[in-house]
Amino acid sequence: MLLSLAALKGASEDELIEHCTAVSREMPLIGFYLQTAVGGINLSRGFWARFAAIDNVVAIKVAPFNRYRTLDVAFGIAQAHAEERITLYTGNDDHIVADLVTPLVVRTGNREVTLLFRGGLLGHWSVWTRGAVKLLERLKLTVSAGAVSPEVLALDSFVTDCNSVVFDVDHDFAGCIPGCHEILRRQGLMTSIECLDPHEKLSAGQSEGIDRLYATYPELHDDAFVAANLERWRN
Repeated sequence: MLLSLAALKGASEDELIEHCTAVSREMPLIGFYLQTAVGGINLSRGFWARFAAIDNVVAIKVAPFNRYRTLDVAFGIAQAHAEERITLYTGNDDHIVADLVTPLVVRTGNREVTLLFRGGLLGHWSVWTRGAVKLLERLKLTVSAGAVSPEVLALDSFVTDCNSVVFDVDHDFAGCIPGCHEILRRQGLMTSIECLDPHEKLSAGQSEGIDRLYATYPELHDDAFVAANLERWRN
């Protein structure tokens, strides 16, 4: 279960850990560090050490969009001696490629622990998904080879630029869901971009921004793959 604590804003750290522990008795947990810009709460390094010590925690999605707080999660896992049990997934849509190729090396006590993100749980990957799969495969091979080329590092800014438009960073993520819907609509996978909240719409200039992404990064989208399979999927 992917567990967000956004609904418990204002609760003490003890109350948060008590809640997580209770849920963990019923099912395995994937922690979710949600960014504050969309309702998440800041969680201390001490919280993550206590959370990682819960036996039934199997993974953490790290998505604070903040390097300091991303490192807090790594320290928490190391302090709990849980690095062999807990898998890290990046949710930092602003830093996808760098997260997936950069080891998190932390020193705590007399130990030095190296943690790696093994994949991503990303709203950004709800679109251009075949391109995302190919990207992840390439990054895994890069990490296995032990050498990250400048060409691979350059992909970080390319992917972040795409995310900034799709997730509507210029308007504090107001058009995040409609942005994803718009790409799926253009591909024929959706018939409209309507959301459950009727006030969620593309922001001014967002459609034009998506046009720019298509023109600038043709290697990152998967329109040809979708077009080749759309009829089969519909049937």
